[in-house]
Amino acid sequence: MQHPAANYEEERKVDLKRYGPWAVIIGGSEGVGASFARKLAADGFGLLLVARKIEPLTQLAEALRADGADIRILQMDVTRADFLDRVAEASADIDVGLLIYNAGSVAPASFLDTPLDSALNAVNLNVVGPLKLAHHFGRTMSARGGGGIIILGSVAGAAGGAGVAVYSGTKAFSQRLAEGLWAELRPANIDVLSLVIGTTRTPFIERAGLKLDGMGTPPAEPDDIAQFGLDNIQNGPVITPPELAEGFHALQGMPRAQAAEAVTQGTKSLTNENR
Repeated sequence: MQHPAANYEEERKVDLKRYGPWAVIIGGSEGVGASFARKLAADGFGLLLVARKIEPLTQLAEALRADGADIRILQMDVTRADFLDRVAEASADIDVGLLIYNAGSVAPASFLDTPLDSALNAVNLNVVGPLKLAHHFGRTMSARGGGGIIILGSVAGAAGGAGVAVYSGTKAFSQRLAEGLWAELRPANIDVLSLVIGTTRTPFIERAGLKLDGMGTPPAEPDDIAQFGLDNIQNGPVITPPELAEGFHALQGMPRAQAAEAVTQGTKSLTNENR
């Protein structure tokens, strides 16, 4: 699954003819989503940015419009029942060639101490959301003759662990979904990529109070992750930054009890639990 990684220092333009003229970014207001938006806008894409928080969404849109980009925004919680209808309506009159599903961050928490509704919310966020949009835009891209889909994954999807049982399960689903769609949609000239990342320096991480300095590798920067993903759209079905590749593949291949314990210890480091 691993392909030669792009050099973070070498920023290549995304093929507007192949993947444009419009891109839809879910979770496109801050962090990695905002980095995707800035890079694609600079390459000439029109953007539909979808996010739950209106303030950063509006600020980013205004900044990109000031630079001449064509930007639409949709304030929307992707776990709502009418999510797909709203996104479909907002994009009905534009030619979408690229879908980026960046929503899905969930802070570590005990499974039994978490309300059931919160666990189901994570499933809606990481399973139902990308499934709905991949189905909708997969059909429109097939009709238009091609496109691309990037679904943000996580190293945690390689194994479950204490504190991330639901999150790991949902990210495992999104990776398997991307793998299957990569195989199924290739004849329709649609590239599908599960972009598997680790800890990344984002506003969500700061708000959640997670400890980035306790992990084995330094946290990634959102701009680097976005550029790496855009450079590797055609290198699916799964890719992870080179500094995480060895650990990611080791987790997938080791005995499952050992893998679960490794993820558990990594989660404790992230939450600064030393018990």
